[in-house]
Amino acid sequence: MKKELLILMLCLLLTFSLSSCKKKETQPVPRTPVPTAPMPMPPGQMPQGPVTRGPVSPERPVPPPGMMMARGKTQVVVPGSVKGKWSAAKILVEDKTTKNIQEYTVKLNSDFTIPDSNVKIHIGEFLPDFRMEGLTLTSASNQPNNPALGVRVFEAGKQIFPTPGKQWGWLFAKVPTIHSFKHSRYSIILKEGVKKV
Repeated sequence: MKKELLILMLCLLLTFSLSSCKKKETQPVPRTPVPTAPMPMPPGQMPQGPVTRGPVSPERPVPPPGMMMARGKTQVVVPGSVKGKWSAAKILVEDKTTKNIQEYTVKLNSDFTIPDSNVKIHIGEFLPDFRMEGLTLTSASNQPNNPALGVRVFEAGKQIFPTPGKQWGWLFAKVPTIHSFKHSRYSIILKEGVKKV
């Protein structure tokens, strides 16, 4: 009798264990949402981490998971197919207090002071098809597929964009809000590049 009772208890225990295991398997497993990729960062402001193997742009802002970003100083390389083909850039400057937007055409590699202000913009290189390959900022072609303009902005002689110590901030025509210039009074947006005639 004791043996039969023991066998019965073991069978019930085994049945109960198996049924509880099945219940655990059928319960949904909570999933952690996969974070979306952060917005592209201008050169010198890239997060430390994954290194890219191929183009990075506002359309492909970060490298695949698990790859490391190159560390060090970025350099701008204007390829032969682009060099000398663009003479200027058209920028839009908005005065947020008056809601007035003015368009200016500024020569590449020159300085421009916003009228009636102490804000000076140093215009650098224009890359019509911006790509980042490791530490190299370049243009994949001479077509305006991803237009970008390197700038430095100074107020009262002090660099305010990008943060001091960084060489260039980048304005992207197709995605003007990405890492844009932040100022209490002015916004600066790249409209387009101007081809050399």
